[in-house]
Amino acid sequence: MAARTASKAATAAPKLFGNKKQLSEDVAAHLRESIMAGELRATSFIRTEHLAAELGVSATPVREALMALQSEGTIRWEPRRGFRVLPLSRQDVEDLFAVQAYIAGELAARAATLMDASDVDRLRTLQKELEEAARAGDAETVDAVNHEIHRSINRTSKAQRLTSLLGIAVNYVPRNYYGKIEGWAEASSHDHDPIFHALESGDSEAARTAMAEHIRHIGVLLVDHLENKGVFSAAESPEDATGTGS
Repeated sequence: MAARTASKAATAAPKLFGNKKQLSEDVAAHLRESIMAGELRATSFIRTEHLAAELGVSATPVREALMALQSEGTIRWEPRRGFRVLPLSRQDVEDLFAVQAYIAGELAARAATLMDASDVDRLRTLQKELEEAARAGDAETVDAVNHEIHRSINRTSKAQRLTSLLGIAVNYVPRNYYGKIEGWAEASSHDHDPIFHALESGDSEAARTAMAEHIRHIGVLLVDHLENKGVFSAAESPEDATGTGS
């Protein structure tokens, strides 16, 4: 089980681990994404040595990443067995995107009072690139351009603390599995126009609503993806529900 689990977790490793100073953060982000995308299932065990070998890194950053995920309640250490992946519920995912929708909506509302016509024109230019990539089935480019669109809006808001909080929540979104979540590319292609219109007109409330609806839509698609993969069907045992690890 551990060897198979590590193999799944290492699928995208060659693109992730290049900066030694951020190795533990990269490993943690990769594992979060693997769990959120349903690649690592509840009750699977992750062993430090196996995962380090699969990812081509030393045991230290892997151990640090696993401890970070344990503190978040994503996995739990079990003596002589390793780190167990804890169950992921529908409510967990819905809560995550509710938080993102609230913060992203507030950032868009603030950006609406600060963006000028040239800012919105740049967003629309990026949107054209995104739509072309979506038509071509280039999920990687869709993801990169979509990220830049949202980053531009968030930075314009001049709310650094809120942006940082959003970044923490977004860490759980499986960006490197973008092409595997049915409808995500299309949502990024079609949900942005109401946001741009609100930003262009300086309508804070409309910007807040459009952005929040977009984020909630993305969340619904991820829930559907996980439901179809049977991720939510793994019932918690009493041990899973009450254990705190050691």
